[in-house]
Amino acid sequence: MYDYKKLIILFIVLLLSLTVLTATQTTLAALPGPPAIGGLAGGLLSFQNLIVNILDLVWYIFIAVSVIMFVVAGIQFLTAQGEPSKINTARQSVIWGTAGIVVALIAFSAVVMIKAILGIP
Repeated sequence: MYDYKKLIILFIVLLLSLTVLTATQTTLAALPGPPAIGGLAGGLLSFQNLIVNILDLVWYIFIAVSVIMFVVAGIQFLTAQGEPSKINTARQSVIWGTAGIVVALIAFSAVVMIKAILGIP
């Protein structure tokens, strides 16, 4: 039974990875070409676009990892079979997954707020 759990988790990870890779291809396809020769402003815009696209990719990866974390916690709850130690482990997984989501939301919100304060588009 333990091997089936690993197989199910691996399948879920692969399925979510395909979703992230598809979103990444769409994001990378939207990247602009190289800046014109002598065009410093175009180079800076391209660099900003690159950073924005990387942050978007990080956001997609974060979403995938957080979903996986909660699926694993749910599987831990289902397989605990009433054992207090396993239930406590599953509960800790949910708590730490929630804490990770809160920290990530604050981090990405801080970036948006700083950009708004400084007037960066």
